[in-house]
Amino acid sequence: MKKTTIISPIFGLSFGILAVSTASIFIRFAQEQAPSLVIAAGRLSIATLLLAPFVLFRSWREIKSLPKRIFGLLILAGIFLGLHFATWITSLEFTSVASSVVLVATSPLWVALLSPIFLKEKISKIVFIGLIVSLFGSAIVGLNSSCQFSGDQLRCLSIESMFGGRVFIGNLLALAGAFFSAGYLMIGRKVRNNLSLPVYTFLVYGMAALVLLLMVTVSGKPLVAYSAPIWIWIILLALIPQLLGHSTFNYFLKSLSAAFVSIALLGEPIGTVIMAYLFLHESPSLLEIGGGVLILLGIFVASRANNQKQPIQEILPE
Repeated sequence: MKKTTIISPIFGLSFGILAVSTASIFIRFAQEQAPSLVIAAGRLSIATLLLAPFVLFRSWREIKSLPKRIFGLLILAGIFLGLHFATWITSLEFTSVASSVVLVATSPLWVALLSPIFLKEKISKIVFIGLIVSLFGSAIVGLNSSCQFSGDQLRCLSIESMFGGRVFIGNLLALAGAFFSAGYLMIGRKVRNNLSLPVYTFLVYGMAALVLLLMVTVSGKPLVAYSAPIWIWIILLALIPQLLGHSTFNYFLKSLSAAFVSIALLGEPIGTVIMAYLFLHESPSLLEIGGGVLILLGIFVASRANNQKQPIQEILPE
């Protein structure tokens, strides 16, 4: 029995990491025709429709009995999640997969920084150290668009050029995605104990889908005028990283410690960079590798301070 309880989570979390690591790859292929907002809206809409029969059949009474305050917070969480996907997926149009993924992976640290303000939770010294290390790594990744090694020297563009390139815009969008994810995570942490995981996921995904569909309508982008292969990528995006990947992590969060799952989550950016190299032929630069290592190190350090049953990453948006 002991062997089963040890091996099963290892295989399960490995499967979850592999599933969520495919997201950026599917997005890149879908972006050959579809705008980022359409991809994001399609991803959340399909995931919501797939969840609907199960949740509405089994949990309709729970949904009807939700207090107005909780329902309002769920709407706000859905708005944050929709904005997270809108900014993060759009960032992949401007910057590399490596930069985008490691920057958006900083969301748990922003939760740690903002929790004392909005959740009245104190930030420990270890979490603060992890935050500083991760911020330093983010700055290094941000320099990737403006600096490169020439022999043994690092040469950078002027200050004006650093803040005007497409890659810099992409990196900012990825960081914005991390901030919106932090808002989503903090609301999830506040309301998660009041309702079941399927209901929370269904309602928040549904609200995020509505937000993204509204953004697509306002932007004037066509919603369905794309070839079958593009929709296959979007459907795969909803099935594999959204439903299979995130559901796997959420399943094991009921039986594993926060620290263990948090450490396991560090495999996502690594898996994504490897897949980007294999399928998109994107080789990470030295600055991306160095900054990414620091970001992951910062998250690892911060996760060591979180030994509670429910981690801030309980509901994963990536």
